[in-house]
Formats: sequence, structure tokens, C-alpha cells
Amino acid sequence: MRAGIVTAILEQRLHPGTKLGEDEIGAVYGASRTIVRAALQALAHEGIVVIEKNRGAFVARPSPEEAREVFEARRLIETAIAGRAALRYTPDWGAALDRHLAEERAALARGDDRAAIRLSGEFHGLVAALAGHGIFQSLLAELIARSSLIILLYRSRRAQFCGSDHHAAIAEAIRRGDGALAGRLMGEHLVEIETGLDLKGDADTDRSLADILRG
Repeated sequence: MRAGIVTAILEQRLHPGTKLGEDEIGAVYGASRTIVRAALQALAHEGIVVIEKNRGAFVARPSPEEAREVFEARRLIETAIAGRAALRYTPDWGAALDRHLAEERAALARGDDRAAIRLSGEFHGLVAALAGHGIFQSLLAELIARSSLIILLYRSRRAQFCGSDHHAAIAEAIRRGDGALAGRLMGEHLVEIETGLDLKGDADTDRSLADILRG
């Protein structure tokens, strides 16, 4: 259930401000209200969901200042992650990165924006897993979900998705064991994503929560 909600956020199907009705979520996943409530509480603890007294749970709507803080945190963490990943590179990890980059390119080629957005976030998670730093990996998972909400709210129409070309360059630096270059490329990549935010955009949807969660 939690994974389903997070995936819907990563694919930008669940928009900021969407009400997360406990009964509707329970019906989709066949779960009791107690289990649903626990999952929403966990997401609220991560800053992905906001629970308002007497109103219920809603997908968080990050402010412009929160957006800047999230990307500042990502730059600090992911620069270190990329450098550490370069030191721990193995051929097996190289094959995993190659497979992932191929999936990203295929999604972009077929115009599957949902898959491209999700895979983009998963690339950053894959690099974090390669780095082998559990705390960074856990923090980054939360920041990636928050970033998806931020991009959905504030992404300029002129901005491109988190691109596979940038990811390929980062992966190549990791493959070469060049931690300094991998870290620099990762930082530049995140700056470019943040630069594509206009910090005043908005989004809305008329789809029901159940339809969104079912994909």
C-alpha cells in the first residue's frame, strides 16, 4: 500500500493537495482503516503526506522554500553518494546501471512520461544503493518522493525531464572510478533540474483517488 502510494507520487499521478481518503485507499488495497491510517502516518513522518485535524490526509504541497531546501539537501547527499559509488563499482553494478539506462531511453522513446519520471527517480536510488550507505539511501528515498511533488507543482513547461543523457554521463564516471567527476556531474545535474522550476506553477486533476492508485 505504502509502495503503491509512493509510486503514484513518483509517476506524478498523485498530485499535491490530493485528499487521501482512508476508505477509498482501503478499498483499493483490501486493507483495514487501521492499516491505512498507519501507512499514512508513516508517509506524514517522511513529509510526503500532511494530516490535518478533522480534515484527513492530503498529499503534501511543498512551498517554494521547501523546494529549495529539498534540492539543496539532494545536492549535498547525492554528490557524496556518487563519489562513494565510484569507489564501490563492480561489473555487476555496471550491468544493472546499463539495464536501467536502457529502460529510461525506451520509456522516453515511446513517450511514456509516467515511466520516464519513475525511472528517473529510480536511477538516483540505484546509485545510492551502489554507494552502500544505508542512511544516505533512506534519506534520499524520501527526498526523491518530495522532489516528484515539487517538480509536478513547479516544473517550467520549457524544462526537460531528468534526462537519461545526464544519467549516462554520471554512470560512465562511476564506471571509470572517477568519484570527483561523478560527484560534480551529479551536482550539476541536480542544479539543472532545480533551474527548471518556476516556483509558481500548479497542477490539478479530476481523476478519482481510486483510479490514480490503480494506475
